[in-house]
Amino acid sequence: MKNLVHFRFTLLVIAAVLILPLSLGSGTLATEVLIFALAALGCNLLLGYTGLMSFGQGIFLGIGSYAGGLSLLHWHLPLLPALFCAMLAGALVALLVGWFSIRQRGSYFVMLTLAFAQMFYFLAYTMKDITGGDNGLLNIPRPDLALFGHRLMATGSPWQYYAFVAVLFVATFWLLQRVVDSVFGRTLLAIRDNETRAAAVGYDVTRFKLAAFVISGAVTGLAGGLHAMMTGIAPLSNIEYHASESILIMTVIGGTGNLFASVLGAAFYVLIGNWLSSLWPRWLMLLGFLLIGVSLYMHKGLYGLTQSLLQKLRRRTVVEAAQINRNPAKEEQS
Repeated sequence: MKNLVHFRFTLLVIAAVLILPLSLGSGTLATEVLIFALAALGCNLLLGYTGLMSFGQGIFLGIGSYAGGLSLLHWHLPLLPALFCAMLAGALVALLVGWFSIRQRGSYFVMLTLAFAQMFYFLAYTMKDITGGDNGLLNIPRPDLALFGHRLMATGSPWQYYAFVAVLFVATFWLLQRVVDSVFGRTLLAIRDNETRAAAVGYDVTRFKLAAFVISGAVTGLAGGLHAMMTGIAPLSNIEYHASESILIMTVIGGTGNLFASVLGAAFYVLIGNWLSSLWPRWLMLLGFLLIGVSLYMHKGLYGLTQSLLQKLRRRTVVEAAQINRNPAKEEQS
């Protein structure tokens, strides 16, 4: 029982990846939910656990898309090495961006990440021979999962690819949950709550922040590589400012400081966006009203709202049970 409680969030994620195919008719849409949930996990590690509001997450998503796409198109790497390239590229670029950005605080940190996002966008736009420029990288293949020449899992159809992404997603979530539950994760929380005090007791704040940045970049780069394989394209839009904004919104909607909240936020954003876009081409305006409501009335996001509702339900059950114990005759009559 104690183990079940300890791994409750991983079990919830396993339940979520099993429910998605039952509730959605599109394997591509279900895969998109998991890919953006991965990106939101990386963002939550920075915002929710380290207190760093980064507008540069789109850089790592775009770099992961390009690295995964290039390794498949030009180097003809198998599936897992190509995804490793996407992760490595995301981590290395995060090391560079983080090295400069984390030395500033507050609005200056936000401005630096924004500046890096614009810089990498125009780099990708101008380096047409490598990135494809405005058109992006096209015709990216999606190889099957193979090991030493033996095919382990097919990824050709949308649901087959969903199954592969789901396994990878659960494994990544479990690893990240271990990270935030460790001493390293507790130290990040201490830095988030009071950076000056954390430094005063001897923690190397800069090094911890940089490590969180690199982990976040690697996870978001992995999401970028998976997205390029899903669509067959590494588009320029993956690296632009709007991608960073979307990932940040997913994280805030779900709730910061809890990894499972990022899964809720990404699922809500992708599914509600898909539904609203079928109703009205300018669906982002409707999403804006929704975000205003979240900002005004749901400060802890969807996860906080769910927690609040469960607490009210539990309190009501306890009160009703107490009333029945006080007057058992009345219960028998009813």
